[in-house]
Amino acid sequence: MTTSLAWGDWLSLFLHFATLSLLSIGGAIATVPDMHRFLHDEQQWLSELQFSSSIALAQAAPGPNVLFVALLGWQVGLNAGGGVAAGWQAWPLALAGVAVSMVAILLPSSLLTYGATRWVHRHQRLLWVRAFKQGLAPVVVALMLATGWLLSTPAVNTHPMTALPAWLSQQPWSAWAISVLVALLVWQTRVHLLWLLAIGAGLGAVGWV
Repeated sequence: MTTSLAWGDWLSLFLHFATLSLLSIGGAIATVPDMHRFLHDEQQWLSELQFSSSIALAQAAPGPNVLFVALLGWQVGLNAGGGVAAGWQAWPLALAGVAVSMVAILLPSSLLTYGATRWVHRHQRLLWVRAFKQGLAPVVVALMLATGWLLSTPAVNTHPMTALPAWLSQQPWSAWAISVLVALLVWQTRVHLLWLLAIGAGLGAVGWV
């Protein structure tokens, strides 16, 4: 996939990710639905496969989950440089995509967190401060559910469970049921996430999801 990005497009990428940085309650992963809307639906800078693969690869790799933003930026820059077929000549723009996206997603929230943490520490006994902190919990849960919904939908549309009967394989709840099961396992057990990722990769390899 190849695209063409002007200077204004790079600025738009930076400003959009900077805005999402201030909305990333619960981590950058909670802003995935809007990133998908902006990068895939609106700007068409990334394909569905590039978007989903970037998140999956980053989640499987060690380190903070914000690494998926770097991969999204890399893919945007790589596409702007002519795609994979352009070889190393596309790498400067790919690295520029990494820099723009990571600075944008980290800097505003870091500055806000630093300032807000110092203020809250001085006023932590105020009733409205405690209420605000408790009120953020359902917001985080809702954003994470939206992310899970978004990431499971492509699996329903492009990878039906071909090993099952036709009437069952086309049902959209198959991938969603797997998502719910994984969420329950993470919540109620101590199974390591890497094992769940490995099982998911295995199911995908045999064409079940």
